[in-house]
Amino acid sequence: MTKDLTTGKIMPLLVNFTIPLVLGNLFQLTYNAVDSIIVGHFVGKGALAAVGICNPITTLMILFLNGLCMGASILMGMQYGAKNYDTLERQISTTLLSGVVFSLLLTAGCVAFAGPILRLLQVDASIFWMTQSYLRIIFVGMVFTFLYNFFASTLRALGDSSSPLYFLIISAVLNIFGDLFFVIVLKTGSNGRAVSTVLSEALCSLFCIIYIQKKVPILRLGKKWLVFDAGLLKRTIAYGWASAMQQATVQLGKIGIQAIVNTMGVPVAAAFAVVNRIDDFAYTPEQNIAHAMTALMAQNKGAGEKKRMREGFRCGVILEIIYGIFIFLVCYLLARPLMLLFVRDEEVIRHGVTYLRLISVMYVIPALTNGFQGFFRGIGDMKVTLISSFVNMGVRVLAALPLVFVFGFGIEALPYSYLAGWIGMMVVEAPLLVKIYRRGEN
Repeated sequence: MTKDLTTGKIMPLLVNFTIPLVLGNLFQLTYNAVDSIIVGHFVGKGALAAVGICNPITTLMILFLNGLCMGASILMGMQYGAKNYDTLERQISTTLLSGVVFSLLLTAGCVAFAGPILRLLQVDASIFWMTQSYLRIIFVGMVFTFLYNFFASTLRALGDSSSPLYFLIISAVLNIFGDLFFVIVLKTGSNGRAVSTVLSEALCSLFCIIYIQKKVPILRLGKKWLVFDAGLLKRTIAYGWASAMQQATVQLGKIGIQAIVNTMGVPVAAAFAVVNRIDDFAYTPEQNIAHAMTALMAQNKGAGEKKRMREGFRCGVILEIIYGIFIFLVCYLLARPLMLLFVRDEEVIRHGVTYLRLISVMYVIPALTNGFQGFFRGIGDMKVTLISSFVNMGVRVLAALPLVFVFGFGIEALPYSYLAGWIGMMVVEAPLLVKIYRRGEN
């Protein structure tokens, strides 16, 4: 159900809003992890490396679409907080129509250029065709990815972070059983994993549509779903483009790192793929706390509640720090058991444990940068999030290159390059945040 975030105690609101976001993403990550476990154990490390290589590419496209949805949801949150329902309805329909068209065009382009993209990433010839086939199947489901992200972002902008969780749980369960059926029973390899993912996303989108029609009166737009407002589209692009580019920039940096990793051989690429799955579990709740901060601050900005915006930021940063310390302890102490969940190859495990323990020590720093990102998104300043993310990824890749190719570091070069990127991000964001506070703008 929708919820007004402009009233009530802020810390409980943030916690209650964050928990469904975290659980939803954990379920999503769980079926991604199960995918990798099934592929790693029943197909082999070549297929596992192929899935890992495709992950940053597909995630780039998904995050680009999600960034557009996030930018639109900030506007929706402000309109909902200001009780401007007519504009809100036109905002919702305009975002849906333009997003569907854009996602279909994106799918066509990605399917056509899958081969050149993989060649650019220097994918090993022994797994090239397997990787290309897998990538193209995943790209076919891009429109379903957009639809789910659109509906989920819209519901969250209206204060409902619980409903998207239920759809993700159902989707996760379907995807896991689909993996078992296609990969183990039909023995279709990594392609079966891709087909299962697309089918589960399609069903998840369908469930969202049915729920909205039955349970969310404000979204029963009827013929208004076909209303297109060019003026609102222009404003949506201004917000959504910056958000999409910010998320795309992050993933481009990861693709740059992936290209560097691919030069280290298949065992390191497989270890990198596994640790990325674990890292997703560790890092995503930090992002979820920031998204909760964004939703709360956007509604309160629309309502003109500056005091509640400041308090929301303070409470969010406290939650980020507590979680950052907790997840460091978990990943550092359980590095080897976590790797064993995915793979039994000792060379892959050795590389993975080294990487995971080093990066876990640094988790408190991205907890802070995520809090800062939530603040800037909440006040509608998307340019800061874009610039700081660009600095983060640029520094990350530039630091990794000499560490690997000049100083001869192995997989341990990656955590050090990530640390350099996060520090660069804080250098950009912290002074701007202090400046805004001193001016009393929020």
